[in-house]
Amino acid sequence: MINVTKPFLPPQEEYLKYVEGIWHRNWLTNNGPLVNEFELKLKEYLKVPHMLYLNNGTIALQIAIKALDLKGEVITTPFSYVATTSSIVWEGCKPVFVDIDPRSLNLDPKKIERAITEKTTAIIATHVYGNPCDIDAIQQIATKHNLKVIYDGAHCFGSMYKGKSVFAYGDVCTTSFHATKLFHTIEGGAVFTNDPELLKRMSFMRNFGHHGHDEFAEVGINAKNSEFHAAMGLANFKYIPDLLRSRKEQSLRYDYWMQTINVPKQTINKDAQFNYAYYPLILKSTELTHKVIRELEGNWIYPRRYFYPSLNTVAIYKGNTLPVSESIANHVICLPLYHSLSVEEIDFICRIILRACNY
Repeated sequence: MINVTKPFLPPQEEYLKYVEGIWHRNWLTNNGPLVNEFELKLKEYLKVPHMLYLNNGTIALQIAIKALDLKGEVITTPFSYVATTSSIVWEGCKPVFVDIDPRSLNLDPKKIERAITEKTTAIIATHVYGNPCDIDAIQQIATKHNLKVIYDGAHCFGSMYKGKSVFAYGDVCTTSFHATKLFHTIEGGAVFTNDPELLKRMSFMRNFGHHGHDEFAEVGINAKNSEFHAAMGLANFKYIPDLLRSRKEQSLRYDYWMQTINVPKQTINKDAQFNYAYYPLILKSTELTHKVIRELEGNWIYPRRYFYPSLNTVAIYKGNTLPVSESIANHVICLPLYHSLSVEEIDFICRIILRACNY
């Protein structure tokens, strides 16, 4: 069986060294020493000024929305995982969907301004598959209309924009360290900001609002993460270069085969250093998409329709018609991509796809 992804696990003994320390200290959670070490190592590696390690990427979005005091309407993308939109709704705001660019697959800046009203307070954009948005254009619009910007960078570990981590942009950028991600802590997430006062507020929020034992500075929630999760992140840390390199090599191997069927590729931002977190395949029709999936699954290969459906078509969100996002959602699949995927397995996958496409 070949799944769309497989979590990387470090050598067991390397993880257990951290676990032995946890047992010795008997400090399991509540901002323990490994959580602090992990945050410091991440900030140094990513060269970002401020971050908080959280228990998942969804709570990171919710805390970002809450900390920025967002109300009313939030412009967002329909081509993302459901958590991007559900976080907006969960925090009492209204998502306003804007269509995506057919090449980058990110929120199309040219379509944002016509969606802005007097009720608009922010833009929440996803860096799809780790490909940075047109950050400069979005920031220009946000500054002009006095809007906040949150980036959902769940796919972005290792991606750079103009020489800096993608996490360094926006009022807040969030990410996920879920087990399916390029770099993971089993479960986990983070918020990044350049504003120390905003970081302080989010720090209170992740721990029930506590400001000392008996005082509360904010309305908070339990967004802390444990020492065991931080231990996995620390154990995985030295393997980051290998993980980035293997995904690039695998993606180039897919490229070698996919040029035969002449399918459109996601256009990577020209100012970006890309992390190759996913390999999306955009097929020519919905029928062909279903056929390719059937052929792959018939051979115990499981891609994922990522992202499907386009979120504007989900009844509970009551979105408007957005033809580009809807088309891409109906035609895209993400192919298996993970550290131990072999060249032979990639070749096998590609031969099945070519056969399904009559090549």
